[in-house]
Amino acid sequence: MRVYHFTSAGHGLEDVQLRRLKIATLTDVNDPFELAICCSDQMRRRALRATRLEWATRFGMLCFSGDWHNPVQWSHYADKHRGVCLGFDVQDDLLVDVRYAKMPPQLDWNAIESGGERGQAQMIRWSSTKFEHWTYENERRVFLSLEEADDDGRYFADFGDQLALRELLVGPESKVSKADVQHALNGLGNVEVWKTRLAFRGYKVVRQHDKTMWR
Repeated sequence: MRVYHFTSAGHGLEDVQLRRLKIATLTDVNDPFELAICCSDQMRRRALRATRLEWATRFGMLCFSGDWHNPVQWSHYADKHRGVCLGFDVQDDLLVDVRYAKMPPQLDWNAIESGGERGQAQMIRWSSTKFEHWTYENERRVFLSLEEADDDGRYFADFGDQLALRELLVGPESKVSKADVQHALNGLGNVEVWKTRLAFRGYKVVRQHDKTMWR
């Protein structure tokens, strides 16, 4: 499935040049309700907080959107349209669709605390449910085990068959040039590159087909 990752120009070009994508840890997320512990029992809340912290040391995620046309996405995650959007082909069975809801999910807390496959399934459901007002993100996630961190404590997933770069879209307000993109690609083939613009007849971001508008 083709999915899209929004980021700043600097981070995006660096990721392309180094052929890797940063893995977000569960402590990196920008929504404080991610993995919110909606349980009235105080002792269980403490146990679940410990479970959440332990999970955060073992697993991270790659965050994508199902499309790239939403201008709010460009504003929030691509440096106010000055960044880039990277389109990847990702194996379907690795992607988890985020569920948007009015209320947090009803989960089997006993299964979460005891672990195992049932517990892991509940944890994935727990970590892939968001408040319905986030629907505009149209988010898909890939959950990964955290392996070796770099010197700054960050984790990355390498490009490859399961994370294949196929598109590089430059934001409408971006100063990134064609030369900048080619330098980052450095021979990486089978990647479509486009400058984007704001649509003339609606609230969306579209491809810029006038090649004189991007140098």
